[in-house]
Amino acid sequence: MTQDHTTGPDAAPENPAPWRPSRTVAVVLAGGTGTRLGLGIPKQLLKIAGKPIIEHTLAVFEAAPEIDEIIVLMAVGHVADAQQIVDKAGFRKVTKVVEGGDTRNATTRIALDAVGEADCNILFHDAVRPLVSSRIVRECVNALWTYAAVDVAIPSADTIIQVDENDCITDIPVRSSLRRGQTPQAFRSGTIREAYRLAEGDPHFAATDDCGVVLRYLPGTPIKVIDGSDENIKVTHPVDVHLADKLFQLAAAQAPRVTDERSYTEELTGRTLVIFGGSYGIGHDLAELARRYGAQVFPFSRSSTGTHVERAEDVEAALRTAFEATGRIDHVVVTAGILEKGPLSEMDQETMDRVLQVNFVGPVIAARQSLPYLQQTKGQLLLYTSSSYTRGRADYALYSSTKAALVNLTQALSDEWAEFGVRVNCINPERTATPMRTKAFGEEPEHTLLAAETVAQSSLDVLVSELTGQVIDVRRAPGEVPAQPVPGQATRDASPANAG
Repeated sequence: MTQDHTTGPDAAPENPAPWRPSRTVAVVLAGGTGTRLGLGIPKQLLKIAGKPIIEHTLAVFEAAPEIDEIIVLMAVGHVADAQQIVDKAGFRKVTKVVEGGDTRNATTRIALDAVGEADCNILFHDAVRPLVSSRIVRECVNALWTYAAVDVAIPSADTIIQVDENDCITDIPVRSSLRRGQTPQAFRSGTIREAYRLAEGDPHFAATDDCGVVLRYLPGTPIKVIDGSDENIKVTHPVDVHLADKLFQLAAAQAPRVTDERSYTEELTGRTLVIFGGSYGIGHDLAELARRYGAQVFPFSRSSTGTHVERAEDVEAALRTAFEATGRIDHVVVTAGILEKGPLSEMDQETMDRVLQVNFVGPVIAARQSLPYLQQTKGQLLLYTSSSYTRGRADYALYSSTKAALVNLTQALSDEWAEFGVRVNCINPERTATPMRTKAFGEEPEHTLLAAETVAQSSLDVLVSELTGQVIDVRRAPGEVPAQPVPGQATRDASPANAG
């Protein structure tokens, strides 16, 4: 169990003895039925960004080093569905999937029984808050070293009014003291057990919030509030589904860094890597890095091998060449792209066709042709987008829109190909020093651009990871100065420059 014992400047309650929890358990509450969404299935089983909501939620706690165990409280009649998701995703921390109760009170009691009697930290979290951050989880667990109860909340941006039975205002509380509650809610096990024990003697007891039970029945217990986040929304209404889906699309992952050089060698030695657009820029640097660690690399491009990524016959010939030489293809990378600036109304048909064919049709063809090879090795397809995918930019509308399409393609294929064990990811680099960018924008200050080698390194990290369906941001490290592209290099096959 990895926990940070540091505390903030807040006044801490006095404790008779140091808290020594045996473990930290995340209880994922998935008892909702989805009636407000008008669904025929529980809302936590609804797919967002290619995966069931509950899978996104469980993945956060599975990855959190502060969490030792996960228990799922599932809607009645759907335990098998949840267990199937757990098994397919390979969540090792999930120890139990059990039916929840017909009320929040009953569900919490079932959860406490499932946790057991040993002193431990318990985090209760709504399964339909799939965008909870690792930072929130970490701060909740850390706070339990000092406090017996912890809540998560954000300031209210709206004025809150209190009304009577006739919907007439009776009070307007001061907004500065109000917060909007979220989850997780975290407790020392003894505290939440005692609160519910006392509540059993109250015939009017009804709770929708576990911190509320502590507040009412253990009024002397301070409840620490941790800052939540605007993204930590609860999927309750139809509009929440669309908001959550868009937030997942815009939320970029970070490439997991491999600190041990030997790990690269172990992961890449004997592996076959095919790169479309591998002559210059990011593709070239990735090829050099992969070779350094023992990979068999086959770079293809329009200028060096006459390979047009938008031609199915060229792509198939390239893949066949690599396969016949090595007997396998483990990774396929598509960095080929072109950027033509100018108003769409002034762009000729030939230019429009070329941009659309190379930037979007090409990756689609590469994906289709690569799948049979990648199925054999449980490999990965890696694409490249641009920060302009989040909002189209004037004077390169087609480039921006094709990059947005690649993000959607990545997320869709990662879902479609999950059954084959094939991963699909997308790199989103900051403005990068490549020949393509230099051609489009001219010379720019060195300190404002990302080095192509940095993007290549992050790409390698993604290739040796287990990520799938992710958009991975790559940003400049403070003080990084990239090498300038070599003047006169060809630009048609250069890696995307992230013109955003």
